[in-house]
Amino acid sequence: MLKIAHSPDADDAYMFYGIAVGAVKLPAPFVEFLSDIETLNRLALEELLDVTAISAHALAYICNKYFVMSVGASMGDGYGPVVVARSEVAEPKYVAVPGRFTTAALLTRLALPRARAVELPFDKILNAVAAGIVDAGVLIHEGQITYERYGLKKVLDLGEWWRQETGLPTPLGLDVVRKALGREMAERITEALRESIQYADSHREEALRYAQKFARGLSLEETARFVNMYVNKYTRDMGEVGRRAVRELLERAREAAGAPDCFPEFV
Repeated sequence: MLKIAHSPDADDAYMFYGIAVGAVKLPAPFVEFLSDIETLNRLALEELLDVTAISAHALAYICNKYFVMSVGASMGDGYGPVVVARSEVAEPKYVAVPGRFTTAALLTRLALPRARAVELPFDKILNAVAAGIVDAGVLIHEGQITYERYGLKKVLDLGEWWRQETGLPTPLGLDVVRKALGREMAERITEALRESIQYADSHREEALRYAQKFARGLSLEETARFVNMYVNKYTRDMGEVGRRAVRELLERAREAAGAPDCFPEFV
């Protein structure tokens, strides 16, 4: 029984739509587990999941245990997690991040080296910033397009910063398969996810309405906007540019954060 996990967010829900409605079959029976990305990162560290979404940063710590799927990646094409603050904050000292192993936390460390990271659950960061508990916060998921409702301002788009630094898309999330399952099984699972995304694309309205259930208050139009941001050409096929972006992030994680060496294997 395969243990498959992803985050309960609109982009992941869209990608898994074909599998969720039974239109696409996985190569083995499975159970599904949904949780926030930092929880999935930490479960993958212990090799407790067979197939899972993870943060690209977390790959550095599980590189010898998991293949990276060539589909399913969440990459910002010149955009990414947004650092927000209250209007009166000039230079934030304490910045909330959604978990140590998230890519958002790594990018914050790279782009704002003088800031002190404070780990909070991703869905508590907006309120913590608005209440003045922290100076600023890094928003992932739908918070990237709703923060103005809280009267907050954008300090920095980390995807814009990464593009200026590297010229590459921002590798935020990846889907991985446990190497113990074998390369052949990993390739079959990868193909199933590819077909699931293709099914969602060909049944877009239904897939977006399904994804909206995981969008935490977004309208259908806002859900479509968010899905378009993170289910893009790199999701459908990471390609060489996407692989270069992953390798560049891992190298910077090693240099700046002391992460282990990682030479990812893609399927």
